Amino acid sequence: MADEKKDKKAAKETKKAAAAKKESKAKKAPAKKAAAKKPAAKKETSAKAKEKKAEGKKAPKAKAAKKESAKKETAKAPAKKAAAKKAPAAPPIVKARARYVRIAPRKARLIADQVRGMHIEKARALLQFSPRGAALPIHKLINSAAANAENNHDLVGDEMRVASITVDEGPTLRRFRPRAMGRATPINKRTSHIAVALTPVED
Repeated sequence: MADEKKDKKAAKETKKAAAAKKESKAKKAPAKKAAAKKPAAKKETSAKAKEKKAEGKKAPKAKAAKKESAKKETAKAPAKKAAAKKAPAAPPIVKARARYVRIAPRKARLIADQVRGMHIEKARALLQFSPRGAALPIHKLINSAAANAENNHDLVGDEMRVASITVDEGPTLRRFRPRAMGRATPINKRTSHIAVALTPVED
């Protein structure tokens, strides 16, 4: 009987020890969880603080960049206005053309080279008394360009200068002349395209 009582007491004591261990474990577990939660919260707050600092640093940089761009734009605007004011207006150019003129370009260029760059009055005088055949069509063309300046551009026709004159080759008319012993020799009747540009005389 005494042995049975001892066994029962020992069983009760082991049960009590096991229950006490369970209670101590149960108390420690919530404390660990709370401790685990606190560092996470600290980490979140530190991350938010870093983000705010980064945003605060970026904001002044963005403002500075905007100010610099605004300054550049304001500096460019006066420069453009100054360039627009400085750029002088190009003088008007009055053009006239004569196409398919029945004269060889080689002969017409001799007169065109003499007239190029001259005042219109001097050019008219030279062409009026020139013995060459190309003087007449070029004289007519210069008078036509002066008329264009008066009627289309409201300029004074007698105060112009021959800025440029070019003579280009047009189509060639091919003809043949009969010769002795049944032969035929070619005749090339050349044509020219003449273009004149006049500009007002600078004071």
